[in-house]
Amino acid sequence: MQADPSPKPPADRPNPSADPNHPYALFRNRYFTRYLIGRVATTMGSQMLVVAVDWELYQRTHSALALGFVGLALMVPMILCTLPAGHVADTFDRKKIILASTLLLAASTVGLALISILNAPVAWIYACLVVVGVARTFVWPASAAFLPNLVAREHFPRAITFNSGAYQLSSVLGPAAGGLLYTATGHAWVIYLLNGLASLIFFGLVFTIPHTHQRAERPPVTLRTLVAGFNFVYENKIILGTISLDMFAVLLGGAVSLLPIFAGDILNSGADGLGLLRAAMPIGAVVCTLWLTHRPPLQKAGRAMLWSVAVFGLATILFGLGNPACLGRWLNLLHLPAAFWFWFAFAMLALSGAVDNISVVVRQTLVQILTPDEKRGRVSAVNSLFIGTSNELGGFESGLVAWLGGPAIGHSVASGAIFSVVTGGIGTVLVVLVVAKIWPEIRRYGALK
Repeated sequence: MQADPSPKPPADRPNPSADPNHPYALFRNRYFTRYLIGRVATTMGSQMLVVAVDWELYQRTHSALALGFVGLALMVPMILCTLPAGHVADTFDRKKIILASTLLLAASTVGLALISILNAPVAWIYACLVVVGVARTFVWPASAAFLPNLVAREHFPRAITFNSGAYQLSSVLGPAAGGLLYTATGHAWVIYLLNGLASLIFFGLVFTIPHTHQRAERPPVTLRTLVAGFNFVYENKIILGTISLDMFAVLLGGAVSLLPIFAGDILNSGADGLGLLRAAMPIGAVVCTLWLTHRPPLQKAGRAMLWSVAVFGLATILFGLGNPACLGRWLNLLHLPAAFWFWFAFAMLALSGAVDNISVVVRQTLVQILTPDEKRGRVSAVNSLFIGTSNELGGFESGLVAWLGGPAIGHSVASGAIFSVVTGGIGTVLVVLVVAKIWPEIRRYGALK
């Protein structure tokens, strides 16, 4: 990391009488604090936006395929813009990129609000989501490169910890708040405008942070330079195996895009229930993070990753079956209340989030420690590209399978959603078995050091 020659904020140099190792000493840096507050605001707004878009689309279309197209609309700009976004972040002023991208996000959410108020065709919703995807793709690398300039080098690891924790916390609060607001107001456009306001808060806070961009001489980001990252991943069997495992698990086992169907037609919990279900996986991830923090490093990391993905698949299967239409038929003698099935689904999603967090920690650590420093950027780009697109493509896959297993063959939307989730969970478990067989190096990998 090349040091930024611009003057460090005075707040980043705490009073010598204060303990520099205190867990919260970093918050004496007012510029980092502003940035973190802005991140919480914009992430909460983004999470609320997703809940509102999914619920409005499902209320207007009652189509699982329509929900799947949300992931596709966000994925396409990610694929097309990832390389240009990285190049722009290394060439132009990162603060200006963040500000411009944030304004574009705000404008796209105002567009969603107008579409909702006017009840315009749903195609316009997807068009706005494409713009959201473009703005996100450009703001992510610029923000990642901007953060190191806010804190001293020795404080950077802790800054990353707080930044990650703020994201997880926002992922818990955002969906729940979005569901409750939708229930209270009955209008998606209210949430869209609140997301736009959150973007403007982030814009205002970042605008007040002093920053001087110093362009470093770096080779341009091209397909030729990116191929080196692909080659390294292909030659390193452990990295290739872990990325493949996580990618296919997310692609097959993701049930998030179908949650409006489960909340509306299967569990009958409404928009507020949708918000809680969306918060379940981040809650599980936060609990797992706290648990891992107070434990020594994993000693059998490879097996831990394989087991965590297998449990993710099993929890996904149980989530799909855990409703009155499936398991309820077998347990009807117990006269279980409707609330039981909702909280059972919530628990399975929380378990999925917890074990998925173990998989993410192992994968990200292995990618960093097994990659030479001169190739970490390109290998990280390959990693983020595959995992990021698999998240959005997984949403499309889930919606498509739900449509094929439901309305396409004359069954209900709810039946198709259950079919999609259960078969996806089964596919995830099978992927674990295949990866363990093809790449035995993963099973044998020991401690994370």
